[in-house]
Amino acid sequence: MMKIAVFGGGAWGTALANLWADTPGGAILWARDAETVTAINETRENPRRLPGHALSEHLRATTILKEGFAEADIAVLALPAQFLGAFAQKAKPHVPAGIPLVLCAKGIEQSTGRFPSEIVSDAWPGHTVMALSGPSFAADLARGLPTAVTFAGEDTEVLQQWHPVLARHHFRLYTTDDLTGVEIGGALKNVFAIACGISDGLGLGASARAALIARGFAELRRFADAHDARTDTLTGLSGLGDLVLTCSSRQSRNMSLGLAIGSGKTVDEALEASRGVTEGAATAPIVVKMAKKKAIDIPIMETVMHVLAGDLSARDAITRLLSRPLRSEN
Repeated sequence: MMKIAVFGGGAWGTALANLWADTPGGAILWARDAETVTAINETRENPRRLPGHALSEHLRATTILKEGFAEADIAVLALPAQFLGAFAQKAKPHVPAGIPLVLCAKGIEQSTGRFPSEIVSDAWPGHTVMALSGPSFAADLARGLPTAVTFAGEDTEVLQQWHPVLARHHFRLYTTDDLTGVEIGGALKNVFAIACGISDGLGLGASARAALIARGFAELRRFADAHDARTDTLTGLSGLGDLVLTCSSRQSRNMSLGLAIGSGKTVDEALEASRGVTEGAATAPIVVKMAKKKAIDIPIMETVMHVLAGDLSARDAITRLLSRPLRSEN
C-alpha cells in the first residue's frame, strides 16, 4: 500500500504518475500550472504536455505542495535540472523526514555544476536519493509500450525495496549503485542530441549522425571516467541506450532543437518553438566548463555550446569539427 507522489506536470511526470495511479497505494501528481491540474482532474488528460492520452480515473492532481507530500511514501521529482534547486527550497517545509527521493532530471545545474542528486541532498539532507534514467519517451510509456530504464541509488537496500513497487510488466527497471554514472549519461546525451539534430537539419545524412553518436559516446566516456563512473553503466540503458534514442528520434526535444537550428532558425527562434524544456541547451556550457577544469577533450560539446551562444553558425560548426587534426580513434 505504498503511495507515490510525483512532482512535475510535464509529459514524463504525467506518464509516470498515470503508470502508478492504479497501484494499491495510488499516486498523486503535483504540478504548478493550475489549468493542467484542473484538466487532469476533470477531463482525464494533460492537454499541454501529453495530449491525446487518456489518464487513469484514479490519478489525482494538485497544485498544493503540502498535499502532494502529505501521505506519500516516496517522492518522484520529474523536474528539469535547472528548476530543481528552486523547487527544493520551496518544498523544504513540506518534505517528510527520511522520505526516499527518485530523480528524473537529465541535466547539470548550470550555475553551480551540481548533479541533481547533489542539489536535493544539499537542500534536504538525510534522504535516500535514487534516479530513473534511460531511453524513454513519455508518449510511449503512456501508450503502454515496452520501456526499460536504469534505477540507480547508492543505498542498495532501499533500491531493492522500491524496485518491484515502481516496475511494471511494460516498464522494466534495471538497478545499479552507480548513481554518478547514470546522472552523467542522462545529462550529456542531450547535448549530443542537439548536435545530431543540427546535422540532420543541414541534410548531412545518416552516416554523419552515426559518426556524431559514436564520437559523442567517446566524449561521454572521457567525462564519466574523470568522475569515477563505471564503464558498464555507460554502455547500459542510461548511457549508450539513452544516447542512441535521443540522437535518433525527432520526439526528442533536444534533437528537435538542433534540427530547427540546422534548418535555418536562429537559436532564439528554435528555443521559443521548442516543446517544453530542452535540458541540453543549459547543460552544454556547464559541462564544457567542468571539462576544462579536468583537461577533458570534448570537441562536439564545445562546438554545440558555441552554436547555442551564437558564436558559430550551424554550417561553420560542422566545418570546425571536420577540420580537426587527424588522429587515432583510440
